[in-house]
Amino acid sequence: MSGRDLLGIAQTGTGKTAAFMLPSIDRLVASGKTAQSTRCRMLVLAPTRELANQIADSAKLYARGSRLHVVTVFGGTSIYRNRQDMARGADILVATPGRLVDLVEQRAISLDAVEVLVLDEADQMLDLGFIHALKWVVARLPAVRQTLFFSATMPPAIRSLAAQYLKNPAQVSVAPSSTTVERVEQSVTFVDQKEKGFLLALYLQRQPIERALVFSRTKHGADKIVRQLSASGIQSSAIHGNKSQPQRERALADFKSGRTKVLIATDIAARGIDVTGVSHVVNYDLPNVFEQYVHRIGRTARAGATGIAFSMCAGDERAYIKGIEKLTRQSIQAVPLPADFATEASRMRSLRPAAEPAERERGARPAQRHTRGGPRRDVEPRREHQPRRDGERHGARQGTSRPAHAGNGARPAYAGNGARPAHANGARPQGHGRPQGEGRPQGEGRPQGQGRPHGQGRPQGDGRPQGAGRPQGASRPQGQGHPGGNRPAGNGGPRGPQRSNRGGGRPSGQRTSY
Repeated sequence: MSGRDLLGIAQTGTGKTAAFMLPSIDRLVASGKTAQSTRCRMLVLAPTRELANQIADSAKLYARGSRLHVVTVFGGTSIYRNRQDMARGADILVATPGRLVDLVEQRAISLDAVEVLVLDEADQMLDLGFIHALKWVVARLPAVRQTLFFSATMPPAIRSLAAQYLKNPAQVSVAPSSTTVERVEQSVTFVDQKEKGFLLALYLQRQPIERALVFSRTKHGADKIVRQLSASGIQSSAIHGNKSQPQRERALADFKSGRTKVLIATDIAARGIDVTGVSHVVNYDLPNVFEQYVHRIGRTARAGATGIAFSMCAGDERAYIKGIEKLTRQSIQAVPLPADFATEASRMRSLRPAAEPAERERGARPAQRHTRGGPRRDVEPRREHQPRRDGERHGARQGTSRPAHAGNGARPAYAGNGARPAHANGARPQGHGRPQGEGRPQGEGRPQGQGRPHGQGRPQGDGRPQGAGRPQGASRPQGQGHPGGNRPAGNGGPRGPQRSNRGGGRPSGQRTSY
């Protein structure tokens, strides 16, 4: 209360929130100042969303009756809402480092008026990789401030960090009369990794459980445990970083209210989550950081009560048990598998786990089906591949063949010098026809089997001699060409070199109607 920096070392469940919040609220009220727009007077940094939300709820409770404004900002919520909340300023701001950095960069929050800085669960911030964001934030705070530094453990890295941020701090170490480890009944069963799900289901079915908190090392593993328990008829929910904020809040609220008795969690819920009445803590996966074991089982045996901690140890996790026993200076009792475990595991193995749709986990909308009759308009029918001429864009002539001419379907003879002579059977000589695939529609032209071999059409550029076409002004009689006298749009390839009008040939730029 005198404004001196403080270094607090305390285990979970010892009342750290009230220890730093009540004196700070008293100082803020006594000063008589008001928060300015986008600024805060007290900044509390927490490593997880759940812990930040819990600290904010406690601050609102302690500040009831005063005019102090409490704001919470963390990831998974609307950043626009956070900007609105900070527009009028805040007396107490509780934040996670990542979202705070985003808002400061957007100039929605200014840190130049902070009077009190609180770092809660500093060792977990270091474990979760928030050290760079933490240094970034502290560098933008006023030099004259009070800093309160709390941590459950004090490894060398945390002690070095505290030395940078604290000035002549008072050090307080709090340990209850009987530590959490001493008040928790601990046991371990050695089992294969692939059979842990069966053992967990048997354990939850045969134990008098009020609330059970099951810890998984990975997010995917937590979802898998939920499906395995659902197949055995045990209702549970999962909470981890891949869940949206509403999903996490709903799962935690159901667990606190007792609607869900089993909560599967990763280590984000191992610190600072105050859930009363947790009778059992199950370590489905043993932590490779031994200090996390103490924080996990600390979710039970709170406020002087007793609890039960059960661990399942696979073959590759035996070294973790030894490390945990060395840290806690206690031996963990080994319990054998149930006598009927093989029979029950075989029965459960025949049960198919209830699949949980990935879209529901991500909050995505289910795929909409096409229910109206008739073909879908947004799907274009697939066209057959047709060969194309050199230099022609693919698909330019698809489905638009040249219509048949009057008579026997052959091209009529041309008048004038150098015109193509008509043949007796109406066909062209070999090598002087259209390229394959660009002829008449099926059934209206040359009988099947009497066409030219592939690749023996007219060579490129071997057209009529210059000036040897139809005399100028002479046109084909009506009805012998294309409808309307013009070739349908899109039925021609790239136009070749322009011919001159010398010798009575085709005028420059004029298309001939075949």
